Order: sequence, then C-alpha cells, then structure tokens
Amino acid sequence: MLTWTASKRKANLAKHGRDFVGCETIFDGPVVAWDDDRESYGEQRINLLGWLRGRVMHMTYVDDGSRFHVISLRDADKHEVRRYAQEIAR
Repeated sequence: MLTWTASKRKANLAKHGRDFVGCETIFDGPVVAWDDDRESYGEQRINLLGWLRGRVMHMTYVDDGSRFHVISLRDADKHEVRRYAQEIAR
C-alpha cells in the first residue's frame, strides 16, 4: 500500500509536475532500488528507478514494513535512465 501526505503531494506537483496518484504501478515492472544514505533522515529512505507513465521515473519512499510512504516522484535524469537500462539488462 502506498501513502503520502497531501502537502507533500501538492509540493511535488509544483516542483516536479508529477502526481503521486497512480504511482504504485511503478512496481509492476522491473525496478532498480538502493538506500538513500546521503543524509541522516531519521528513517530509512529508498530511491527507486522504474517505468511509469511511459518514462523512467525516480521515486523516493520509506518502507515501514506495512506501507510505502512516498516522499518524492520525478522524471529520472539522463544518468539515472542510463543506470536503469544497464541494471535491468543484466
């Protein structure tokens, strides 16, 4: 199950132009995931690359064991698209 806060959804729409609604289908195809350890967030954040709405997308979320809480969703940059293609080709 995916959850998010209304304020974060609104901020993500303004910043990235991407809505969290329907983003659970990113898990229907191959994904590349890794821990986001760039900072100490006080929670384990996961970065994920996957196919969504006809393009490679980057999602950051928290898995608390009972749900995935979405933090951000945006188009993958060209380096992330390349990484995704290389990883799923293995």
